[in-house]
Amino acid sequence: MREKEKNPVAVTRSSLPPLEEYVEMLKPLWESAWLTNMGDYHEQLREQLKAYLKAENLELFVNGHMALELALQALELDGEVITTPFSFASTTHAIVRNGLTPVFCDISPIDYTLDADLLESHITERTCAIVPVHVYGNLCDVEKIQKIADRYGLKVIYDAAHAFGETLDGRGVAEFGDVSMFSFHATKVFHSIEGGAAAYREPALGHRLYQLKNFGIMDSETVEYVGANGKMNEFQAAMGLCNLRHLEQEIKKREKLAQRYRERLQDVAGIRLCPKNSRVCSNYAYMPVVFDGYKRDRDQVFEELAKNDIHARKYFYPCINSYTCYRGQFDEQDTPVAARIARQVLTLPLYADLEPEVVDRICDIILE
Repeated sequence: MREKEKNPVAVTRSSLPPLEEYVEMLKPLWESAWLTNMGDYHEQLREQLKAYLKAENLELFVNGHMALELALQALELDGEVITTPFSFASTTHAIVRNGLTPVFCDISPIDYTLDADLLESHITERTCAIVPVHVYGNLCDVEKIQKIADRYGLKVIYDAAHAFGETLDGRGVAEFGDVSMFSFHATKVFHSIEGGAAAYREPALGHRLYQLKNFGIMDSETVEYVGANGKMNEFQAAMGLCNLRHLEQEIKKREKLAQRYRERLQDVAGIRLCPKNSRVCSNYAYMPVVFDGYKRDRDQVFEELAKNDIHARKYFYPCINSYTCYRGQFDEQDTPVAARIARQVLTLPLYADLEPEVVDRICDIILE
């Protein structure tokens, strides 16, 4: 058996700016004692992200889940929401916590996003919105989804947690749909420790989003909405501002590592990688590998890597429609492609500071 790694290799590792740079950002906070409630750093980050994401309108939040949950609330939806079971728990939880009913559509076997060809078959008179997910940075079929949404008068809210900074034919991913939610969790390509944003099309939605993240407070004596505490604080915003300065360099490092994985694994029988989309400028957020007819199944590969202190992730597994909290409400077999991919997929370690030699070692273990 191969000698174990001297240091465990995690599936991801947070990118951090130079410590001195972040500490320097904190000095004004000590001088002003303004630590939260939409301070200077909050506003600077909001404006810089609007430019970077090509977003006309954008509101910051304490995390991506709150951005999605409050965006759904702000749209005042009622009824059924078509979404995908192949996502992180947050996507469906945000729908349910708004008193809406999730309706699960199966995914594409090619890029694992919501299968737009199946979308119309799930629309009923109670359908009010669609919540598709850009998975691993693979963008949904935004043109087809929007055409269907326009035909039926539906809102489109994208879970873009995996797609920060990506473009399609030069258009920022934030430009599609009525709202796009971004996560700035510490494990993401861009992070503010925790944090998130909602980019939105209609300017009028911004006022409601702003109020909902601040308890629904309108002024010192008026509370108009049942809101939440969804505000991003100044320490988060400072980290975001620092990381944004280094982001392009970080993505280039990720690209080289992803290319190395492809060189080693793309022509191996029984191993399937996501196809590249020439229209998309990728952020190289994840390295998903599907083991379909390989000499070892996904779980065996996962265990062998773990024996060598390499910690890949079964992501996403299980499908949301088989969660214990939704038991009896949905049937995983109604989305057979999602169920199959969930059993076969493994995301391999990928982060900017990962050494190319470690990528080779991971590939050697898989191939041996």
